[in-house]
Amino acid sequence: MSEDNITRLHVDGKEIILIGTAHVSRQSAEQVKEVIERERPDSVCIELDEQRFQSVMDSNKWKETDIFKVIKDKKATLLLMNLAISSFQNRMAKQFDIKPGQEMIQGIESAKETGAEIVLADRNIQITFSRIWHNLGFMGKAQLLNGVIFSIFSKDTISEEELENMKKQDTLNAVLAEFTTSFPKLKTPLIDERDQYLAQKIKEAPGDKVVAVLGAAHVPGITKEIYKEQDLAALSEVPPKSIIPKIIGWTLPILVVALIIVTFFVNPTAGFDQALSWILWTGGMAAIGAAVALAHPLAIVSAFFAAPITALHPILASGWVSGLVQAFVRRPTIADFETLSEDVFTIKGFWKNKVTRILLVVVLTNLFGSLGTFIGGADVIRLFFNNF
Repeated sequence: MSEDNITRLHVDGKEIILIGTAHVSRQSAEQVKEVIERERPDSVCIELDEQRFQSVMDSNKWKETDIFKVIKDKKATLLLMNLAISSFQNRMAKQFDIKPGQEMIQGIESAKETGAEIVLADRNIQITFSRIWHNLGFMGKAQLLNGVIFSIFSKDTISEEELENMKKQDTLNAVLAEFTTSFPKLKTPLIDERDQYLAQKIKEAPGDKVVAVLGAAHVPGITKEIYKEQDLAALSEVPPKSIIPKIIGWTLPILVVALIIVTFFVNPTAGFDQALSWILWTGGMAAIGAAVALAHPLAIVSAFFAAPITALHPILASGWVSGLVQAFVRRPTIADFETLSEDVFTIKGFWKNKVTRILLVVVLTNLFGSLGTFIGGADVIRLFFNNF
């Protein structure tokens, strides 16, 4: 087997062997097994974090998901993106009869067999998503969500050329690759920072000989960064939320309420028109978002009535209300969690499964509701100036 994708380094008295794997290649798993058995390392570093490690080792992990807790903890968007990426992996597996991540599983199994210590070397995926999210404005977030969720299902099959390109990068990079072109700032948290994090974790792995199982795309960056000292604490920080959205979040509702009250005193009819416009735009757009997600009629109605109120409070969101209603009236069953990995193959399955339907209701209600808030607020201001 070719040794072209194996890089040997000597850092701080340690021998470090990087295996640049293809995440969709059977040969990579075989090579991982061969190298670990031959080298007998003290440690084996795997390009996984704890969350993905648990998912890889326990395919039934989804069954333990508490969908109500997901909504209350404001993690619906994160879970939806994770499922979207999972669908991307499963589609490859189904088309090419392969198991994405098999080389990571092989690395874990071979480490156990040889008595090597397993080191989960990648950064927590939630931190990576948080740092990606922090680099995007409202429109960027909307575009990214739209692209990640829907472009994944734009085709039922993947061409051989696309497959070869994916063999050169990890799955997360593959899914978000096109967005690093549209949003250059994404490259830093998605690729550069992870290279730095992985390099430091590999360098700190116990023992004098370390084997690292990595996506081939990370090897050049790690080879460069491993000779530097990386600050893992800084790389693991969740970015503080900008105060600007908070200011806007409070300013717009206060302005809307103030303008409506002032207008009511001067011209009650115009004040009524402003209030009606606010209700119709915020409620209507939120309801449209829920309807696009094919929500239950009660969830659509709840989105309409909740949005005019939640839009006046930055900490609340109409999607949480419609999502909770959807979860109550269309409560997911064990079967929904059992078929989740299959259902996310296609758009039809994604919308059919009660779990993903709830997540879509939350995300799309919030997305359309936010748009309705800005349009409704602008119309309230327009009506105010029309009457003064």
